[in-house]
Amino acid sequence: MCPLAAPTSATRSVARFGRAPRITKHLRRNRETNLPQPHVNILTRQFAPCRLEDHYYTTLQDDLMYMTFKHGNPEVLKKQRDIRLKFDPDDPYVQNRYNPPVGGSQMGRKPAPPLTPENVIRLEKISIHTMVKEAISTKSNLLGAIMALRALTGETYKGGGRHTVEGIQIVRGKKSVGGWIRPGIPVGVKVDLKGQSMYDFLGTLVEFVLPRLRDFNGVTLPPLSSSTNSPSAVSGVVSFGLPPVAMGLFPQIEVNLDSYPRTYGMHIHFVTNATGLGAQNRARALVSAFQIPFLRR
Repeated sequence: MCPLAAPTSATRSVARFGRAPRITKHLRRNRETNLPQPHVNILTRQFAPCRLEDHYYTTLQDDLMYMTFKHGNPEVLKKQRDIRLKFDPDDPYVQNRYNPPVGGSQMGRKPAPPLTPENVIRLEKISIHTMVKEAISTKSNLLGAIMALRALTGETYKGGGRHTVEGIQIVRGKKSVGGWIRPGIPVGVKVDLKGQSMYDFLGTLVEFVLPRLRDFNGVTLPPLSSSTNSPSAVSGVVSFGLPPVAMGLFPQIEVNLDSYPRTYGMHIHFVTNATGLGAQNRARALVSAFQIPFLRR
């Protein structure tokens, strides 16, 4: 073995590493928390694929477009007549006045827009609403409903960096009803779900709650003789209610049911982007594809 060569002056010596550079020296600090604030908004995204959302884009979207498509060239269809305005729009004295059309509301008479791959019916949000009568006398009676809805949905005010999330909202009376509901007093709570949290709640509803609910045979359909021009028929919203027993069947509540003073009934509204004649029928087709049954009596 040859002896190791002695270090010479030309050999580079190993210098001691300095202190790590400070990354936060160029970042502004928050005045309230004194923490570094990044120069861009950091948003949390979904970290796992959503099964129901993928099911819609891979299967349901094409099937619903095929089922709800109406043949015919929209340019050849009969043009709807223009409903004249009540006041002359050229009159300078009525420019800033509300100008209602003569002929009443045309919402139930407008046909559906031509179906394209961009406006296929889709689920925009799920609204959950529950009413607490005891909150009229004492506002603290709303705490149980707020805790239950927060456990069900996991929604908080601007939670996860999503600035459009409003969390659990308190519903207040708008007008006097029967002398016991007055304007401004709290009567219940509600929450709007969008995105992945919407599909997570829908999956829990159809897989854990509805199959175990004995008295629920399906969402009741209106009779065949009902009008197709009513405001509910052209709204594109499917609504139904669940009894207080259903709240205790959610896994988030069932795992610690003793922590809640009572269970509450709820109204669930599936809001879609369908408009025009036959909007609610298209909305029912979408909701039924997510395994929610319907019943006609």
